[in-house]
Amino acid sequence: MGKSALVVVDMINTYDHPDAELLLPSVRTALPRVTRLIERAREEGVTVIYVNDNFGEWRSHHGEIVETALSGRYAELVEPVLPDDDSLFVVKARHSIFYETPLGYLLSQLGVDHVVLCGQVTEQCVLYSALDAHIRHLRVSIPEDSVAHIHKDLAEAALHMMERNMSAAIRTAETIEF
Repeated sequence: MGKSALVVVDMINTYDHPDAELLLPSVRTALPRVTRLIERAREEGVTVIYVNDNFGEWRSHHGEIVETALSGRYAELVEPVLPDDDSLFVVKARHSIFYETPLGYLLSQLGVDHVVLCGQVTEQCVLYSALDAHIRHLRVSIPEDSVAHIHKDLAEAALHMMERNMSAAIRTAETIEF
């Protein structure tokens, strides 16, 4: 058995997109548990990897992405989950954390065979990332209270699909085992 990594999906966010108003209440609900999950992973020596959209800014790097989110209207939703100096950061352009990113290689180099996915959006990026992790033969865990959704009914269906079709362990943040 290998190692676990906590993957924080798209939490460094400006919330400047058409579905933001639908997403924000769920982010506010999930944020304390996402924050605690990150803290717990760090305390337990688990690798924390942020995988984040680049907002279509192809010249940007993780520092600029963080800076842009912190200078935005919803900085209070970003500040509690900021990467620390030990966190790794992968920039993505599409829904899946694996699509055209070096994440698969990075996980392999780290000896990671289990990913815990938290962040947003449950029925989009988290779902597609869980599928891509599953087809790469990685064990997947989803803390259902640490993922944010746009549409609750679709998020519930996505969690059910991840559990049934991808053998994902759906747990609460407090019961996630790294």
